Amino acid sequence: MTTNNVANDEVMIGGEAAMALAQLCESRAATYGMIARLYRVEVDKELLSEMKAMRFPASTGNDLVDEGYRLIAKYLSNLWENSLTDLAVDYVRVFIGHGIDAFSASYPYESVYTSERRLLMQDARDEVLAVYQSCGLEKNETWKESEDHIAVELEFMQILALRTAKALRDGDEQQAISLFMTQRNFLEDHIVSWTPMLTADMRRFAKTDLYKGLAFLTDGFLETEEVFLADTLSEVQGELEEK
Repeated sequence: MTTNNVANDEVMIGGEAAMALAQLCESRAATYGMIARLYRVEVDKELLSEMKAMRFPASTGNDLVDEGYRLIAKYLSNLWENSLTDLAVDYVRVFIGHGIDAFSASYPYESVYTSERRLLMQDARDEVLAVYQSCGLEKNETWKESEDHIAVELEFMQILALRTAKALRDGDEQQAISLFMTQRNFLEDHIVSWTPMLTADMRRFAKTDLYKGLAFLTDGFLETEEVFLADTLSEVQGELEEK
C-alpha cells in the first residue's frame, strides 16, 4: 500500500477553497452511494421512482460516465408495468447467475476476481475487513454478504468522502489529507484492481440498459476518482515541497 508522511507538516487548505473541496467531496459521496445501492440489491419501486425523477448530465467530461448515464436515462424513459420484474431478473442474471460455475455471472466480490480459483472469502476479504476496522467501522449485522462485495467497498469510499468533507469544514487540514490518502490507497489497492473485470462481465451478461449503463458509469466514475485523488494529493505534496 502506498503511503505518504505529512504528519509533521502544515498544509494550507482553508477558506473558500476548503469549502468548495468539501462540497465536491459531498457530491462524490452521493455518487458512491447511488452506485453502491444499485449493486447492493435489486431495484425496488421507491428507488425506481427516485431515479426516474433524476436529471442525468449529458456531458461530464468523461465518455464512460456519459455513456453510463445515457443508457440508464434511456432505460428510465421507457419504463413499463413489468420493469421492476425485468430488473429483478436481470440483477439475478448479472450478479447471481445459476451457480453453474465461477464464470456464470459477474459475481460482485473482490475475492472472486483476485483469487486464482475465483472463490469467495479469500485474502481480499480479510484485507478489506482490516482496513474497515482500522477506520473504526464494523459490518452492519443486516448485511449477510462478504465484506469485499463491491457495494460495501463503494460505501466505504462514501463514508471516507463524507468524513473528509466534515474535516474540511471543521478546518482540520491534517485529517482531511490523511483521509484523502486512505481513499487513494483503498481505491488503488481494493477497487480499481478488479472492477474493470467485473464491469466487462456485466456488459456481457446484462440485458437491460440500466445494468449495462451501471457498468459504464462505474468504470468512468472510478476513472475520474483516480484522477481527482492523484491530483489533490499531488497538489498537497507540491505545497509541502515549496516550504
